[in-house]
Amino acid sequence: MRLSFGSHYTPKDKAGSPQSEGDDAHFICAEKNTIGVADGVGGWARYGVDAGKYARQLMSNVVTAVQRQQPPLNRIVDLRQALEEGFLNTKAMGSSTACIVTFKDYYLRAINVGNSGFMIFRNSKCVYKSLIQQRGFKLIQQRGFNYPYQLGNCMTCDKPCSAIVTTVERLLPGDIIVLSTGGLLDNMFTTEIEDIISKGTLEGVNTEQLASTIAHWALFNSMDKNVDSPFAQAARLAGLKHNGGKRDDITDIVGHVIA
Repeated sequence: MRLSFGSHYTPKDKAGSPQSEGDDAHFICAEKNTIGVADGVGGWARYGVDAGKYARQLMSNVVTAVQRQQPPLNRIVDLRQALEEGFLNTKAMGSSTACIVTFKDYYLRAINVGNSGFMIFRNSKCVYKSLIQQRGFKLIQQRGFNYPYQLGNCMTCDKPCSAIVTTVERLLPGDIIVLSTGGLLDNMFTTEIEDIISKGTLEGVNTEQLASTIAHWALFNSMDKNVDSPFAQAARLAGLKHNGGKRDDITDIVGHVIA
């Protein structure tokens, strides 16, 4: 099974602070067909803590754990072990969500804590979208509206045992996987991504270009005060009022199943 990967990251404060590393982090471990994203919880900034430091350290430690693994040829990367090892080695203050995805023999396995997630597109149509886990609800991973589960070293933070593992069987050559943080999922509907993939793959698949186009569309929506975004719709369901998109860091990784 061969895949190509591309990624794009836009920190929400990049315009005002060009040196900002933002709150998100991600990795691509092509040799193990494994990718991951983390979304640092911005609320830590109120306490003088770099909200992205924990996310960056966590992803660095997870990819190191993935690279250390030497599974037999017929075994997939052990995502829970990698997440637990990365978590235990992350000492930074703060907290973050995390979603890691690995591929083997045309199936996908993911482990998720929080409100990041992934989608699978086939012939430009979404055929699978991961669910969010919420306390008190099945497979919805938030304690409440805009309050996702999060890994961290604080007393109220969650541990890797809270993570949900998902397996999707039978990927096909040509399938496109989009893994992203909440900043994208809160600002784009699946149909918008389908449209971008349909138009952006007419002359072949460029994963870097696709990731960039999708992320910039999400950024545009996040700044639109009138768009009826997924975040605005979720706010209404929670009995709250929110107009437009949600300003946030936006990270996405696009994977393409080549053969």
